[in-house]
Amino acid sequence: MGEEEVEVAAGAFDSGANPIHVLVVDDSFVDRKIVEKLLKKISFKVTSVDSGKKAMEVLGFSEEKVDKTCINDQKIDLILTDYCMPEMNGYDLLMAVKEHNNMKSIPVVIMSSEYNPQRISRCLADGAEDFLSKPLQPEGLQKLKSYVRAIPPGPKTAAKRKVIPDFIPESNKVERRPFHSGVAVA
Repeated sequence: MGEEEVEVAAGAFDSGANPIHVLVVDDSFVDRKIVEKLLKKISFKVTSVDSGKKAMEVLGFSEEKVDKTCINDQKIDLILTDYCMPEMNGYDLLMAVKEHNNMKSIPVVIMSSEYNPQRISRCLADGAEDFLSKPLQPEGLQKLKSYVRAIPPGPKTAAKRKVIPDFIPESNKVERRPFHSGVAVA
């Protein structure tokens, strides 16, 4: 893959946290650059390609060979793809991602300048998180963060609660008291 085929732009980092890595797929150079710029403004890391086939390569597989050790080695958090592209359209890319066990958890958002209710319904029914209309607006791109699956935090530690001395039984035996959500029973 040559340098001109894949363009990478790192967004600003929010307080040391890893930025959300978005794979932007659009055959239009101008549209790719606009989306890339908008995403960088709201602190996304962006990898952009000009076709569904190149997106498959970035994700770690092509039609000829699937290397399970390389699947999503770039840790793509979200795919934002145009619907209308030659060779492999956005719907075909969506289906390839959703049919692959190692990638089906990656959220896919389809974008298009054409309003076609049947197309939109089909994409959403088959696993797309959203269908955005072009030209994209910064407000619409903000909601992309909500589609990325949060990494579950480490094991939770129990919070310590203060015990009011009046409620400690004199017998030193453990007493179970009923607990009702938001209401303490004495």
